Amino acid sequence: MSQSTMSSLPGAAGAGNAIALYARPSANFAAKLERSKQLLREAEATYSPLTQASSLGVEDMVITELIHQTGIQTRIFVLETGQLHAETVALLDTLQKHYGREVDVYRPVAADADAFVAKNGAEAMYQSLALRKECCDIRKTRPLALALAGKKGWLTGLRREQSNARAEVSEVEQQPERAKINPIVDWTWGDVWHFVQQHNIPTNPLHDQFMPSIGCAPCTRAIAVGEDFRAGRWWWEDSSKECGLHVDGGKAKVIPIKESA
Repeated sequence: MSQSTMSSLPGAAGAGNAIALYARPSANFAAKLERSKQLLREAEATYSPLTQASSLGVEDMVITELIHQTGIQTRIFVLETGQLHAETVALLDTLQKHYGREVDVYRPVAADADAFVAKNGAEAMYQSLALRKECCDIRKTRPLALALAGKKGWLTGLRREQSNARAEVSEVEQQPERAKINPIVDWTWGDVWHFVQQHNIPTNPLHDQFMPSIGCAPCTRAIAVGEDFRAGRWWWEDSSKECGLHVDGGKAKVIPIKESA
């Protein structure tokens, strides 16, 4: 069983409420929290201008709360793919109201998305891995490049526990044009929900429906007991469960943040 396997799922007391199910902090959570805040402050000092990439999933909502608590200067952006769940879109407005700040929204080029659907159909992602990746490229990867333009660093909610593919993720990864900073990389699922509970952080109600990883609506389903966190993403594929946003083809190198100062 992989380290990312969910251990507490349907059938537990309070089923249907993610906080009741999962809010179980690690014994050293206080130290993890302090390290996350320290990392954010160091990132601001070293890699400004910064931006946060938010999928509006629970980890990214935690990052936004940490940004709020530390007061660091950074933009926040969301990729509105045109295929998000209604609950995810609604959370974008909630986030802006909750924190009293504007979030940058990037969308795919409408003509490109329309042409893809016209040529391949609305369910092209189910037909082949190549078509699914092309859809992700149009709706996510290309808008991401625009969101990151001119930025020296970007913040993500990646955690090692999320999947085997992410098990080696580091706090800071130096990419060709900027650094990727992962402030909660060593947090557990229990840590995440404990922090949500502590600070009344708004979250996507789909998490209460056993969707720990939420992407586009056609490509996300609930997971079952024993499945990995990302098993509900592109569940019909035998793939790494990545869309390309966090895959660098080996071009990134891990660096201690202090070395870049």
